Amino acid sequence: IVEFARELELQGKGIVEAALEACRLRLRPIVMTSVAFIAGTVPLVLSSGAGAEVRSVTGITVFAGMLGVTLFGLFLTPVFYVALRKLAGRKLVSHEAAPAAAAAIHP
Repeated sequence: IVEFARELELQGKGIVEAALEACRLRLRPIVMTSVAFIAGTVPLVLSSGAGAEVRSVTGITVFAGMLGVTLFGLFLTPVFYVALRKLAGRKLVSHEAAPAAAAAIHP
């Protein structure tokens, strides 16, 4: 989200507008990846038989942790991006060096 927001901001969008657009662009890939990982822990949560207690506890921990991290990441990443960008208070600068400048540095 931050990388996309930064690129949009370099293209001339405002801080909040760039963060919201980045969230729209990245929501589906983030959610799909997280859901796939979380779904992979379901067999651990529903385990039975020998050693099921340890597998179940491990599954619940990973399931809840990924769910929490996904929700916090989706909601708090844009908030912190906007807050820190406004706190910094300066324009973003692209760090791409011109070919002539690079040739002058390394003859």
